[in-house]
Amino acid sequence: MNDWQRKSPLDWQGYVDKQVKVTAAEKHEYEGWVLTVDPISANIVLASFPENGKVVIWVVSGHAVQEVQILKEADEEMKQRLSCIFAPEESNPYSPEELEKRKNGLKTWLEANHIPVTEQGVSGETLCVAGALTIEPPYGPEECSSSNEIILSRVQSLIQGYLEKQL
Repeated sequence: MNDWQRKSPLDWQGYVDKQVKVTAAEKHEYEGWVLTVDPISANIVLASFPENGKVVIWVVSGHAVQEVQILKEADEEMKQRLSCIFAPEESNPYSPEELEKRKNGLKTWLEANHIPVTEQGVSGETLCVAGALTIEPPYGPEECSSSNEIILSRVQSLIQGYLEKQL
């Protein structure tokens, strides 16, 4: 067990949101911002932002870490940028009225195409197609769920076509 692995989670917390240079086994060096350190394995998750605007993530195995040198503290802008790396993308929030309109429109369209559909859930917000597939708000192809991949694919294609006609 190396010195890095012997540190406590509180010690590792002191490295989060800092730009570091990690020297690992065989003199490999990694430079980036510490997102987190796994408390079990001591693995370090680093992020860097090359010029192309994309984020590069490295995971350095805790057992391979020989030295971690802090280069710089993150300012508020960088802390915000780091905290958003794994956050889900903002979705377009719909009002309850818009969701109801989308649900009813899709349900009517499915029924008009002879596809059996029912409403499920406490408030009837989930659509169930032929007892084999569910559609959650906001009722797009990504919100379809089924263990039958053939039905899933076909209904997603139908919904995509329906939504394209709505535009």
